[in-house]
Amino acid sequence: MPLRDSFFAQKFAITERDLERYLSEAMSAGGEYADLYFEYLETTSVGLEESIVKSATQGVTLGVGVRVISGEKTGYAFSDDLSPEKILKAANVAAHIAAGPSSVVKTGFEEARRRNLYNLPALASDASLQERVALVKRADEAARAHDPRVFQVSASYADSVKHVLVATSEGVLSVDMQPMARMGVMVLARNDGGTPEQGYSGGGGRVGLSFFLNDKTPEHFAKEAARQALIQLSAVETPAGESVVVLGPGWPGILLHEAVGHGLEADFNRKGVSAFSNRIGQQVASPLCTVVDDGTIANRRGSLNVDDEGAVTQQNVLIEKGILRGYLKDKLSTRILGGDSTGSGRRESYKSIPMPRMTNTFMLAGESDPAEIIRSVQKGIYCAMFGGGQVDITSGNFVFSATESYLIEDGKLTRPIKGATLIGNGPEALKYVSMVGNDLKLDEGMGVCGKEGQSVPVGVGIPTIKIDKMTVGGTA
Repeated sequence: MPLRDSFFAQKFAITERDLERYLSEAMSAGGEYADLYFEYLETTSVGLEESIVKSATQGVTLGVGVRVISGEKTGYAFSDDLSPEKILKAANVAAHIAAGPSSVVKTGFEEARRRNLYNLPALASDASLQERVALVKRADEAARAHDPRVFQVSASYADSVKHVLVATSEGVLSVDMQPMARMGVMVLARNDGGTPEQGYSGGGGRVGLSFFLNDKTPEHFAKEAARQALIQLSAVETPAGESVVVLGPGWPGILLHEAVGHGLEADFNRKGVSAFSNRIGQQVASPLCTVVDDGTIANRRGSLNVDDEGAVTQQNVLIEKGILRGYLKDKLSTRILGGDSTGSGRRESYKSIPMPRMTNTFMLAGESDPAEIIRSVQKGIYCAMFGGGQVDITSGNFVFSATESYLIEDGKLTRPIKGATLIGNGPEALKYVSMVGNDLKLDEGMGVCGKEGQSVPVGVGIPTIKIDKMTVGGTA
């Protein structure tokens, strides 16, 4: 029996007989499918401001979510008390919310195929609090030493390890241990008597503390944050109007995530409210564009061995040479729309209902030299970093603020600019992609995606791309 003497059985104090009992209760009012999602989460965070550690927290949360599906109805209830009485009560509530035609719960469980995308020599949670505090202090010292114009630094570090167990009425049992660690540095800089400018850098992934000692150190993030702030001190106002726009590699892929990725999530499309609804097989982008969502990249922030419904994650081709090929589906969307699972069911915690979400979403590299792309632009804007943005799923319209941008004049990057916003429509913007660089880069590992009140970690990426026409909002 897969649960016998296992770590997960001990953490959640359950047996397979318990799981069968809870699932039977979940299906007691009818229903086509039910699952249990058990979660045990350990977290640590440290925050530093004004060269003082002002916050340090550690905690443990655990609970279970019970879901029942009947047609398009979903019943969901959760409990942070893992006593049998409380779990049975949650199962009963979910059962009656989604009451429907009766179905039989399969007895016995088969454990889903296991793999390990985050094989680490040691978990960050094994480190001492002092070792974590040392990281933020190093970041503070490095940022302040970088330039005398830096006058304020905030540094944060957080790690977690989440143990999950998913049991389904179809007799499938999935378990996973999901580590995560992230560091961020925010810097303010100013000239004498001038207006302060901000820079931010951060990263991490499904990594251990050694990542911040050997790969991306506190000094790396601190210097990058300081560099961004200092560049803004000499930035000029952004010229407004229609322009050629070049997106740099890496984090600018957040525009792709927001403006295109959300519109390809299956819940919006089965409801017919996405700009991409009923368009599979149609040309929705330039033939130079191939967009994938890949949850299988080792140690990446958005990667998972299994999604939050127990399905194995995979690489999903969403747009292939400009042609829309498919949507990201969770269990409910797969049952309604048909086809195969894409391993895209995600949730913030046991308190949250799963829904189709992205993992690591990026555009594949093309054939153009990035320098050649810049040289091809007589007058335009180059965007290297983005801040916040908004997108309307139904129309595909978006607005994004660029936090590091430059003018392109006569094929060269010239003056940095500030206050740039990109305004456009996701499907329309991709049609104007005329060059795609050979320099695909994924972000540093700092993405957080929000949807219907739930936040999950994600990754983004993009090569350098040229968009021939886009509206740029500015102040000049």
